Amino acid sequence: MSDPRWHPVMSAVEGPPGFWRLVDALGRGYGTAELRRVKGGEVRYRVEFRGELIGWATTLRLACERIHAAYLREHGPSMSSGAPDATELARRAGRRG
Repeated sequence: MSDPRWHPVMSAVEGPPGFWRLVDALGRGYGTAELRRVKGGEVRYRVEFRGELIGWATTLRLACERIHAAYLREHGPSMSSGAPDATELARRAGRRG
């Protein structure tokens, strides 16, 4: 069972300011979150996984969650295999009876 106190944001290493790199247990980067000012002056996080834009987030926490979810999908069964993904397994586990 995973540690409920751990969150993907704990894998984020900042530098330079406003730029975070998520690293695995071996220190290898697998995604980035970069603070950006967007249309209308709002602030968003540009979210990349393995150098590819996967979306935008309103908080660093959400940005890290999205990057880490992509990382987990990369290491899990293929969606084409018919196997349920982590979201589906969690949904099923929450259902009692």
